[in-house]
Amino acid sequence: MTYQSAKQFLGPERERLVVPRGDDRAMSPEEWETRVALAACYRAAVLYRWTDHIYTHFSARIRGAEEHYLVNAYGQTFDEVTASSLVKLDLDGNIISDPTGLGVNAAGFVIHSAIHRARPDLHCVLHTHTPAGVGVSAQKNGLLMITQHAMRYQGRIGYHDYEGFALDLGEQARLVKDLGPHRVLILRNHGLLACGESIPRAFQELHFIERACAAQISAQAGGASLSVPPAEIAERVAEHIEKSSGGFRTQRHWDAVLRQLDRIDSSYRQ
Repeated sequence: MTYQSAKQFLGPERERLVVPRGDDRAMSPEEWETRVALAACYRAAVLYRWTDHIYTHFSARIRGAEEHYLVNAYGQTFDEVTASSLVKLDLDGNIISDPTGLGVNAAGFVIHSAIHRARPDLHCVLHTHTPAGVGVSAQKNGLLMITQHAMRYQGRIGYHDYEGFALDLGEQARLVKDLGPHRVLILRNHGLLACGESIPRAFQELHFIERACAAQISAQAGGASLSVPPAEIAERVAEHIEKSSGGFRTQRHWDAVLRQLDRIDSSYRQ
């Protein structure tokens, strides 16, 4: 499927992209490692209650010469996702391999291919529709710097206005523009998008933005006046986190996630 035919597909029947199942070529160790890590993200999302049944999507670029990335099959619940069930496609929407035959969510193609194409530094893109994330996305003032979790995003978060279901390829340029240089984007009236240079980094960003949104909704529900620290304090927190994230702390976070998953169910590795 070419980019132009993807445009044609996203016309009358806009639910999913499906092509014949694909290839039998040998898989590189790097691809398998990426598959296992991305499948772990899906299972962790179930554990932390970040799912919206079959309706959101996580993706990861396969490092290498070809511009391919992995995403979930449209129809699998997150607790069904395994390393081998992930769909591989290119940035134009051509599905390279699809073991399930289910195809992919067309909105997922529009959102994830836009980020992977424009930001090659970001190898993983995670998108959620949690009650807390959607709740904050519907608030005019967005994320408030009222918690330590939120302050890591002081001046480091983008906002994208709602345009309806993400089925218009023309929206891709606006998504990329609104993400800017950041790793996290609030999709207004829709949900959250967290990205990273690696799968562990993207997952860490999703963890903190989800916690920040949940804390904000909880604080607002209490009805009391909110305490908002000065902007310079929030900036100090953000700078500290910026200097310390992405290294061993990120890896320790991720390693703990994997240990937790493996104690419960390691079938995501299949």
